Amino acid sequence: MSVGHFIDGQLIGAGSADRQADVFNPATGEVVSHVLMADEAQVHRAVAAAAAAFPAWSQTSALRRARILFRFRELLEQHRKSLAAAITREHGKVLADAEGEVTRGIEMVEFACGAPRLLSGVHSDNVGGGIDNWNLRQPLGVTVGITPFNFPAMEPMWMFPLALVCGNTFVLKPSERDPSPSLMLAQWLAEAGLPPGVLNVVQGDRVAVDALLKHPQVQAVSFVGSTPVAQQVHDTATRQGKRVQALGGAKNHMVVMPDADLVQAADALIGSAFGSAGERCMAISVLVAVGDVGEALVPRLLDRARKLKIGAGHQPGIEMGPLVTAAHRARVTRCIEQGVAEGAQLLLDGRAQRVPGFEAGFFLGPTVFDQVQPSHEIYREEIFGPVLSIVRAQNLAAAVQLINAHPLSNGAACFTASGASARAFARSVEVGMVGINVPIPVPMAWHSFGGWKRSLFGDHHAYGEEALRFYTRYKSVMQRWPDSDTRGPQFTMPVN
Repeated sequence: MSVGHFIDGQLIGAGSADRQADVFNPATGEVVSHVLMADEAQVHRAVAAAAAAFPAWSQTSALRRARILFRFRELLEQHRKSLAAAITREHGKVLADAEGEVTRGIEMVEFACGAPRLLSGVHSDNVGGGIDNWNLRQPLGVTVGITPFNFPAMEPMWMFPLALVCGNTFVLKPSERDPSPSLMLAQWLAEAGLPPGVLNVVQGDRVAVDALLKHPQVQAVSFVGSTPVAQQVHDTATRQGKRVQALGGAKNHMVVMPDADLVQAADALIGSAFGSAGERCMAISVLVAVGDVGEALVPRLLDRARKLKIGAGHQPGIEMGPLVTAAHRARVTRCIEQGVAEGAQLLLDGRAQRVPGFEAGFFLGPTVFDQVQPSHEIYREEIFGPVLSIVRAQNLAAAVQLINAHPLSNGAACFTASGASARAFARSVEVGMVGINVPIPVPMAWHSFGGWKRSLFGDHHAYGEEALRFYTRYKSVMQRWPDSDTRGPQFTMPVN
């Protein structure tokens, strides 16, 4: 079976000359399908379809655009289980987590359905000399989304619903590792009444990405991925004069204060560090134990980690599934080996993890390092796997200083019973998203998502009100109707 493209309202299957790549079931290690890899001609065809659809779509009222998204939302609700199953089959995350991903995507669609109000401007009557002034937010044109493997449904839905409801057309380039959900979303949008060409999907690799970044008709690019690629996407697209939001990597810290509820903190660490096998940009990868709290917390953490139920994501009761590919598992394994070589204390080693009946799966057990130093590579770099590093800090100020010195600044959390500590942490930590007794502080749809420093390239965070600004241009209109009092040339700046 081949997973193809969706261009101008049509599914595009494999031709004799098409490049293809394997798509795996990570739990079994088996190839379940093949994904087409677009060439420049196919990318140009998708952009041309989006450009041709833009004039009519941009002139469609926001209310009519929102009604299509309302119908799309209903289809998502009807098919949420089949979408979650496709995510689990190609990504490997447990089914409950996949269903949660679908729910967060639906929340963004629901927010986008409010566009008729969100896009309304401000009108100022009679600002002077019979002049009225108001503002518009108008669409950009063809926009592009390049999304990662870890959220194959949610990440696209963080982009295209708002882009579309603002009047733009869209070309999605999903990850080639788990491509099926993107086609499911495109077909349901078409079923909901989206005109052909308004949303297009091109599968592929760097060939497709480079063609999209350099295409003269593409006006804006949204990207989520690693920091090196995010910077490359940002630099390449901005040189072409495009608007760019490129979300990069993360090294999320969780500070645990001595007054914290240790049962709550240990459970939060287990879920946030090892949920989805650590393949989340908001996963906690560093525990900062303040004072002597580590002496009581670390044994609780290890005991809980050893009891994690690991297996195929579709099986009931499983808490952690496999990594997405064998290549990614090998990369995370090399990071663990590097941590050992650098002298970090390996408290729990997941490299020998095996799951009966799924011996060929891409499994890696929870791994915990203690006595990690800021100079260690496992601390500096994003691992994107079930690997937790423990560092120690004397007090809250030292913990914040440690976090603020790291260039990857997506999110951070603080567990404490002190309102003063919580307030000081939230105000002084230099990250884009903060959790207080919340381990993964992913904002709701009407807020916005994004980090600081090298976790974000561009001026706009993702989704929410920031995305409305990203996907529209601001225009101010001043209007006066002629009458006998305003005839003749005027040579001075108009004032009230």
